[in-house]
Amino acid sequence: MSTENTVANRLLEDARRRTARNEISKLAKAGVIVGVIALIVCPFSILGSLGGATALGLGGAAVRRPASAKQAKIAMYLGAAAILVGIFFFSLASAGLFYTLPSATR
Repeated sequence: MSTENTVANRLLEDARRRTARNEISKLAKAGVIVGVIALIVCPFSILGSLGGATALGLGGAAVRRPASAKQAKIAMYLGAAAILVGIFFFSLASAGLFYTLPSATR
């Protein structure tokens, strides 16, 4: 009789995979939620770009595990979109501000 218990090893590996899948999916879900909030907030505040960077970081951390790679990529895309939209609206507001200042002094 062998001392190696294959059933116990298989059950232990399955439990470890399930635990890792749950942990990483929570990280990916958090990234998606932060990305959506950042995309909504970014036209109004620079905090949207900071939230986009956070979503990008959460997605980057979650994409390393294949269990939730799809959600992690979505979080990264949302974060990048929030950063780009935030930069666009910030530059639009800056250009509008600079164009209205000379007319106010006349």
